[in-house]
Amino acid sequence: MTTEDKIRKQLSDNPVLLYMKGTPEDPKCGFSRNAVEALKTTGKGYAFVNVLEAPFIREKLPSVSNWPTFPQLFIGGELVGGSDVIVAMIEDGSLQPMLESAGGA
Repeated sequence: MTTEDKIRKQLSDNPVLLYMKGTPEDPKCGFSRNAVEALKTTGKGYAFVNVLEAPFIREKLPSVSNWPTFPQLFIGGELVGGSDVIVAMIEDGSLQPMLESAGGA
């Protein structure tokens, strides 16, 4: 299985998936921390991949998603965006319905 295949499988297996630096309990950069804090306010669950422990995914994902930085939030296999997009969508109320329709736990 190629790295791209693995990424596509992760996206298909997880309705809401955050590729981030660190873990939700211990984010390793401010942008990942901001994304996790924003997602916490929704009360919805999500899967995550710590790209610091998955160097092949960290290297390949930007070319798959066409998004150069981390974190990256995917809902229903589609890229939503990074930290600033997540925070803005929480503030304008547009992220919550997307999470609910995706079946975030």
